[in-house]
Amino acid sequence: SVEDITGRGTGINDDVLKNKVQVIKDSISINTPDASDPIDVLSKIGGAEIAAIAGLIIGAAANKVPVVIDGFISTAGALIAYMIEPKTKDYMFAAHRSQEIGHKALLEKIGLRPILDLDMRLGEGTGVALAMLVIEGGLKIYKEMATFAEAEVAGKKG
Repeated sequence: SVEDITGRGTGINDDVLKNKVQVIKDSISINTPDASDPIDVLSKIGGAEIAAIAGLIIGAAANKVPVVIDGFISTAGALIAYMIEPKTKDYMFAAHRSQEIGHKALLEKIGLRPILDLDMRLGEGTGVALAMLVIEGGLKIYKEMATFAEAEVAGKKG
């Protein structure tokens, strides 16, 4: 339900949250998007930023370029991209799972596991900034760390 996936964003009060839920319900009721058609959903209740994110992800995947997805809005764009072309998932990394209650549902729908789970909801790409450090560290280890054989660890008797 709308209530189950609509969160407080950066900290709205109960009255504003109630209004936010009603605005979403009204938008769905008036525009009647077909949930199985990502283009229909996007054109009827999506924003230009979500469309741009979806397009960027599709283009990146078409060129075999990985993308790091941040919070709720960028994950909404990622879900649209995934629904249009499921192979885009192969190029997505989820930076983190935000405190937004709907974010977990979006990640699960795509099948992404977040790199970090720090109860963040700051926005502004902070999750990506932190996750990139983990990704870069992992790449450095992959490229530069000696294998057990190279480090003469394999076969040692202890």
